[in-house]
Amino acid sequence: MEIIFATNNSHKAEEASEILGPSFKLILPSSLGFEGDIPETHPTIKENSLQKAMFIWNRFHKPCFADDTGLEIDALDGAPGVYSARYAGESKNPADNRKKVLKELEGVPYERRTAHFLCVVTYVENGKATFFEGTCKGHIALHESEGVQGFGYDSIFIPEGMDVTMAEISIDEKGKIAHRGMAMRKLKCHLLKNQD
Repeated sequence: MEIIFATNNSHKAEEASEILGPSFKLILPSSLGFEGDIPETHPTIKENSLQKAMFIWNRFHKPCFADDTGLEIDALDGAPGVYSARYAGESKNPADNRKKVLKELEGVPYERRTAHFLCVVTYVENGKATFFEGTCKGHIALHESEGVQGFGYDSIFIPEGMDVTMAEISIDEKGKIAHRGMAMRKLKCHLLKNQD
């Protein structure tokens, strides 16, 4: 089954493809000739996820899904949240975003650096949307790790029950515990159930 993934992020596409497995062929909008930005202008993660999926559905009228994810840090009153990708500015520079978070948490002890990722995946078929959510709890590290796996905030996020950052575990391990993996597995169950 072919599904369009409403993203320009190759890291996300790789993760999603790994989780969905060989029964599903992921198509990126760029391979269909769409090179522009997919809008995300709403104040909540769920609304942005829906907006992105409906944007692609309205353009191509093929089964598609989008995700929106935010890192919510308790000591920062839930920031960066919906602004996670552009926390340090419109350039969407992940390194700058991580630096800004670490700067704002200077002096905050590890036990008070609790945070979680929230991911909402929206699947659209025949113009109808279905939502799948995943969360991953943990802490913000005291400093950035040397880990090279993952992207975004992975190198400063330590998942609950671990002593290394998300950037220091394999894609396979991350897929089992992470917010996006959780939401994507729910999507996969939905798709397989409805294929029969």
